[in-house]
Amino acid sequence: MYPTFFDAITTRPGRANAAAALGSPVLDPNAAAALGTPVLDAVRVAEQIGAALFVTVLTAIAAQLSVPLPFTPVPFSLQPLLVLVGAAALGSRLGMASQILYLALGIAGLPLFAASPLLPQGAVRLLGPTGGYLMSYPLAAFVAGSLAERGFDRRYFSAVVAMACGLAVIFAGGLLWLTIVSRPTGSFSTVLAAGFLPFIVPDVLKLLVAAAVMPGLWKITGKPSR
Repeated sequence: MYPTFFDAITTRPGRANAAAALGSPVLDPNAAAALGTPVLDAVRVAEQIGAALFVTVLTAIAAQLSVPLPFTPVPFSLQPLLVLVGAAALGSRLGMASQILYLALGIAGLPLFAASPLLPQGAVRLLGPTGGYLMSYPLAAFVAGSLAERGFDRRYFSAVVAMACGLAVIFAGGLLWLTIVSRPTGSFSTVLAAGFLPFIVPDVLKLLVAAAVMPGLWKITGKPSR
């Protein structure tokens, strides 16, 4: 397993050295390490919470930048790719947690879902035609994050593969839910016309651009790519 980008930029020195840096009067290295452990653990948890919350906020912002389309209830949005890039940076568990938090806050009534003249905010949104896309975000983030933990985010072409797998999860969840909510009047061809065909080409183009983000960040920060 490879460290995620989040892990790489939040790496700490040895526990004993960290304890000394905190001004510990303990001279024994083992005692210093024991003293430093709870402090470093608390800092690490705070960093993880902050990182997950940051991606949650970015996901909510991306939702507000969506564009409603007159021929489908599914809006055009950069949100799915933000979900995937965020998960690649955080890894599977934190990436999934950030999207679970996003859904939880939206279900609680905060206006975090894409603005729509037809679809309400809150828990009811998940029961509507776009609910499948939203509910697939945690799983898509887990998939993209898992592949990043295997080094897929280090190189452009493997990053494309990782994000394509995550995007496939989002489309699969969205189309499955659209099929369920459109019954018995909607055919599968109608579902494809509403939730897949208008988006596949622009989403692939966006994916090809977004896949450069993580390899670029690894290169810019000078972190090892292996």
